[in-house]
Amino acid sequence: MAPAQRSELLIRLQATRRHTEHLAAPLSPEDQALQSMPDASPTKWHQAHTTWFFETLVLRPWARDYQVFDARFAQLFNSYYESLGARHPRPQRGLLSRPALSEIQAYRAHVDRALVDLVLQADADSWAQARPLLELGLQHEQQHQELILSDILHAFSLNPLAPAYRAPVHPAKVPTSYGATTMQWLTHPGGLVSVGAPADGFSFDNEGPRHAVQVTGFEIASRLVNCGEFAAFIEDGGYLKAGLWLADGWALAQAQGWQQPSYWRKHADGSWRVFGLAGEQALDPQAPVMQLSFYEAAAYAEWAGARLPTEFEWEAAAADLSGLSQLDDQAWQWTHSAYHPYPGFRPWAGAVGEYNGKFMVGQMVLRGGSLATPRGHARPSYRNFFPPHVRWQFSGLRLARDLSDSQGKT
Repeated sequence: MAPAQRSELLIRLQATRRHTEHLAAPLSPEDQALQSMPDASPTKWHQAHTTWFFETLVLRPWARDYQVFDARFAQLFNSYYESLGARHPRPQRGLLSRPALSEIQAYRAHVDRALVDLVLQADADSWAQARPLLELGLQHEQQHQELILSDILHAFSLNPLAPAYRAPVHPAKVPTSYGATTMQWLTHPGGLVSVGAPADGFSFDNEGPRHAVQVTGFEIASRLVNCGEFAAFIEDGGYLKAGLWLADGWALAQAQGWQQPSYWRKHADGSWRVFGLAGEQALDPQAPVMQLSFYEAAAYAEWAGARLPTEFEWEAAAADLSGLSQLDDQAWQWTHSAYHPYPGFRPWAGAVGEYNGKFMVGQMVLRGGSLATPRGHARPSYRNFFPPHVRWQFSGLRLARDLSDSQGKT
């Protein structure tokens, strides 16, 4: 890689590392230690874990004379890499009052200095090995940037004070895509379509190999389902009609008393308010609904006389259809596709092979991106995945339907 290309990667790497710290900046040390449920992690743990990733997978094997910051951190900040040794239990990350936030910040600075030295000074052989891992570490940190926001939002949602992570967005800065108030049905003729990441550019291993899939003709909504439409589903008894729900979802909704999306709150005057990064705000009927589980998204689609798209329909539509809005800047979109390997899938070699493949069971695929996804991180082939019950992510839905179901409908 030429010096200019090394410099370009270093610029992106440093910008990504700074952005993580920018996201954490509004939070107090007490905020950054919160773990509100086993599936979430404290902000300071996210900062340490992404640093551990670079130290363990890039610097230790490929940076000459690198000195580990603190050998004890290997156990504290390993997430799920069985091949890399013992790990602190995930549900107990919120118990780690030590190391202090200041020590984690010093850890980040130590690793950042070593990363700069590696990029600028590594010999050709070491660079050839380290470069793809540096890129993976950058992309990995961007994933955790979104998790910082989703996890702190969940923690703040449990606080009776309803604290805001950030100030409300000025009305003049509300995304223009909110203006797409009329949902249009866009037709895709189907046929043999190519899905998966192209060979050039970065992609995660679960996005390939690129291959052909036969898709039957379908229609897909031009925008996401909004809060006003979802409120109508609630008012029509959508959470009370078992016939709309998949069996597992209905059992879970009954057991946990679901009556609305997890961050919606109904006030005494009958109005809805929604808790978000700007605190509790009056429901905006044009804003995309989010923090939905797969089960809620599927129930709404059934109520609306439609369905969720498959991940292949979603990708084909994103590639071929004009007129689609809110593809990757508002809410991740549940699909009705289980998270399975593509034909010919092979995980990456080494410890990073644990990154995606071992989770290919019991999960559903989401496509697109959200308001919390770092710009430039998502792409049409990106396969996000979560269990179907998850409700704390920035997840919403886009409707689809078979062409045979669209006759006489508008």
